[in-house]
Amino acid sequence: MSREVRMVPANWQHPLRANGQYKPLFDEPYSRAVQQWDEGKEQWERGFRLDWSKEERVFIPKFPDDDGTYEDLEGERPVPEKYMPEWPESDRTHYQMYETTSEGTPISPVIATPEDLARWLADNKASAFGAQTATYQQWLCTIKQGSAPSMIFSDGKLRSGVEACCKKEVS
Repeated sequence: MSREVRMVPANWQHPLRANGQYKPLFDEPYSRAVQQWDEGKEQWERGFRLDWSKEERVFIPKFPDDDGTYEDLEGERPVPEKYMPEWPESDRTHYQMYETTSEGTPISPVIATPEDLARWLADNKASAFGAQTATYQQWLCTIKQGSAPSMIFSDGKLRSGVEACCKKEVS
């Protein structure tokens, strides 16, 4: 599971499913996701596909084995309910840590400062990866960086991305 801090309003309450569990939400703006999906579908219908080998959005002619619909390739058109709200920057005053293995669900409450969020995560032994937790300093490094990968394998050891990213910043 990767970890990502999201800026949210002070009164943000992440939506729940009927079973009481958090509903996963993408952090990408819905408006951008739907615009890109619509553009991709239009290009598909014109005989082009997205070139996934490029950082920027470049369309190339479809491959000979590209049959089926755009939905077969990219899934259904995005719907707003699967995305975080697009609040104005001025409303995004608080911090919340998310796991982003799926679209994203919170692993912390909404908290006012990076330091208080790091303290809460460390004191409550929040998962940095699986059963691994992290120290206050490791969480604070991750919050300042914005995110950490699920895990890092280095020096013959598997570590949480939270731990490994902090070591990288301190080095």
